[in-house]
Amino acid sequence: MKALLQHPHTRAFVDWLHHWRKEVAVVLAMLLTLTGPFLLKPAQSTAPAHYDRRLVIISPHHDRIREEFGQAFAAHWKKNTGQTLFIDWRVPGGTSEIAMLIKSEATAAFQQHWQRDLKKAWSPSVAQNCLNAKAPPDDEARKAYLASNVGTGMDVFFGGGAYDIEQQAKAGTLVAGDGEKTGISGLMKKHPDWFGEKGIPEKLSGEPFRDSQGRWCGACLSSSGIVFNRDVLRRLGITADPDSWDDLADTRYYGQIALSDPGKSGSVTKALEMLIQQQMQIAIDRLKANPPPKLTPEQIEAQGVAEGWNEGLRLILRISANARYFTDFSTKIPLEVAKGDAAAGMCIDFYGRSAEEDVRKADGTSRVGFIAPLGGTSISVDPIGLLRGAPDPELATAFIEFVLGEPGQKLWSFRSGEPGGPKQHALRRLSARRDLYTPENTARMSDGKEEPFEKAKAFTYHPERTASAFSAIRFLVRVICVDSHDELHAAWKDIIDNGMPERAVKVLEDLTRVKYEAATGNISKILSARDKAQETRLARELGDAFRTQFIRAGTMARRGM
Repeated sequence: MKALLQHPHTRAFVDWLHHWRKEVAVVLAMLLTLTGPFLLKPAQSTAPAHYDRRLVIISPHHDRIREEFGQAFAAHWKKNTGQTLFIDWRVPGGTSEIAMLIKSEATAAFQQHWQRDLKKAWSPSVAQNCLNAKAPPDDEARKAYLASNVGTGMDVFFGGGAYDIEQQAKAGTLVAGDGEKTGISGLMKKHPDWFGEKGIPEKLSGEPFRDSQGRWCGACLSSSGIVFNRDVLRRLGITADPDSWDDLADTRYYGQIALSDPGKSGSVTKALEMLIQQQMQIAIDRLKANPPPKLTPEQIEAQGVAEGWNEGLRLILRISANARYFTDFSTKIPLEVAKGDAAAGMCIDFYGRSAEEDVRKADGTSRVGFIAPLGGTSISVDPIGLLRGAPDPELATAFIEFVLGEPGQKLWSFRSGEPGGPKQHALRRLSARRDLYTPENTARMSDGKEEPFEKAKAFTYHPERTASAFSAIRFLVRVICVDSHDELHAAWKDIIDNGMPERAVKVLEDLTRVKYEAATGNISKILSARDKAQETRLARELGDAFRTQFIRAGTMARRGM
């Protein structure tokens, strides 16, 4: 060994390695990055050793949902056709990540079509307009994209929220099908009784349940609410379970709230939108009870909307100030609450109800609870739709038919082990079809007493108030509450510790920069322009201003001001 180490070639190699050590380290890191996914790949693939057809589904859905629907549909297809399926799930993250991936893949596919098939030169304006719903009707690139069948290599978009999938429909990445055999338009002709007031209505209490053109349809119902841990609440001296969004702003919850970044999750942004809409309605009702002189009903409503916007953001600010953190994954919130690492959090109903069931005792009690605040959240849908250029539109349509039909609706709502229900885990979702809420079916449902179509009457969604500001809500909460959370959290503690001095609270909650007129005006205009430079500049300006504001509020509190 000593002789080997003293060999001239060995010494030369060691000298070379010492001289180029930094470069070698970089190369090794790159190799590890490239080979890591293969080295970490599970020993057993989820793909069958042999399959006849493949269905590619992009989805933000939880693994339990993917598992139950994947296995059930594969078995259903095998029974009816004798073919073995490979359900290829694509899960890049939440709806925001999915939207970016679809846009990237669709633009790349269209670029190839534009240059190779149409023999045209690619340009930034073509890239900007091909998927832009606001492009001029006669724009050549836009017209060419909508007339094409270029795809993303994926068949079905399954899950997310109505807002996000509607953006895909407007962009043109979702299609209705041929009206006969493929897509939701074909299913509407084949099963007209599934659609309409007795089945899946087009709208309910202001919320869209399906696209009028058949590009997407609600697959199950969804609502937002509060998941909480009773043991932690009692330890904090909170004797009553929370039942409204306002409860989460209570200073006793400081450092005990789990929240998700709305920039990563459409469902979280939807919950915040509902919170704001509730405050708008409260403000409108207050003004109507004591109407200001010389104001018309329209002016009273406009004033209430503006005041409610400010009150809603103020409430979000306080809840965020109480938050322990903002996670990138909304699925983490109920897990943290169930473990006792947080007292409460905001999440969609499925996550909350599943967490409650997972820790339920034999006597039926559970330390975890979930509540959808009455009058504080609407009943909306998790949708499904056919993607443009789907590799297998026939198989994709069959999957959509399965999801919207009785087999799929029972998977969503039935208890585990019930005939037609899930095999492993109750999914705790509610059927999107009104006609399936029969006494026989509700007796088998995990949440058969929920009566969602009746509860929907307690909250009317007004899209004209906040729909145009949906992206602004997502952006503003990220900039003000997520990116500036350290300063907000610290200032809030100073304010609490020093007896909630009024002037310091007023400075902390000064939302003049982001009032309703600004959010629906210049801020929304910048966001809709899709100009990342402008958006980044705005985020930096607002972020710096609010961080300075929060630091000032904390300083004032410590000085008793």
